[in-house]
Amino acid sequence: MPAYSTLSISPDPQHPAIARLLLNRPERLNAINDETPREIRAAVEWANTQPQIHVIVVEGAGKGFCGGYDLSQFGEGLIEHPCQQESSPWDPMVDYAYMKRNTEDFMSLWRSAKPTIAKVHGAAVAGGSDIALSCDLLVMAEDARIGYMPTRVWGCPTTAMWTYRLGPTRAKQLMFTGDLIDGRTAAEWGLANEAVPVDQLEAATMRLATRIAGVPAGHLAMHKMVVNQVMLNMGLEQSQMMATVFDGITRHNPEGLWFRRYAQANGFKAAVAWRDSGRPIPEGDEARALIREMEAAAGGSPTADGPDAAAKGAPD
Repeated sequence: MPAYSTLSISPDPQHPAIARLLLNRPERLNAINDETPREIRAAVEWANTQPQIHVIVVEGAGKGFCGGYDLSQFGEGLIEHPCQQESSPWDPMVDYAYMKRNTEDFMSLWRSAKPTIAKVHGAAVAGGSDIALSCDLLVMAEDARIGYMPTRVWGCPTTAMWTYRLGPTRAKQLMFTGDLIDGRTAAEWGLANEAVPVDQLEAATMRLATRIAGVPAGHLAMHKMVVNQVMLNMGLEQSQMMATVFDGITRHNPEGLWFRRYAQANGFKAAVAWRDSGRPIPEGDEARALIREMEAAAGGSPTADGPDAAAKGAPD
């Protein structure tokens, strides 16, 4: 089996037509680091070379599916990174190139000729929701949570899958509020295919996966191509291009820089607590003034030698 640093993949021992892709950084709630997107793509590509595999189940080790980008590495850290540029002026195309590659890596789950199922317990939030919604199907525990809290500040979901999976009205509600929804609501809204008690999640996911795995691989690939083509005709790739550009802007505009400086001064848990509380986010000149105050208190504007993570105090 291929070996990776952030995940594992192998055929299910009892059902070898099903590959199990396990996000495996449980000590960080499977938070996304620089290696995670590349390894997702590599694992999907490996599964697609295995004739016996017909379907891929994506899941998370430990307490949840994926808590998003690791803010302890990025938002809180003083580093020079394509997605967290301390140099001024920032270069939007450097940010775009990095995040577009991540988006394409996550979307390998969507492009995969083998159908993909996200099995979600705990949280699939922020960048973790990008991974879950890049999968073809979604099975959730009833008490699991999914959403993109950084739409309130410092983020725009680069896969842009919310509208295509939910429709514009529900997508706008979640994008405007940054709210999370549980598995029951996700199923009621049509985002999840099924929501079950957490102790039934494995059985429900494998029931769906084994049903799919009995279909010839070529048939599955053709049916998936037809549905995906409809989404492409609706403008999915153009939406993702815009969302990825906007994501970079949200991290480097006055509001985004305020959030970064606040996290650097007070820790990412405090920054995330402000963001998710509903408390107004400083903007415009107010944000600029607060940035100057924090930089002065820290001894001047940092010149470092990066993105996002939290489900209530954890990676987001």
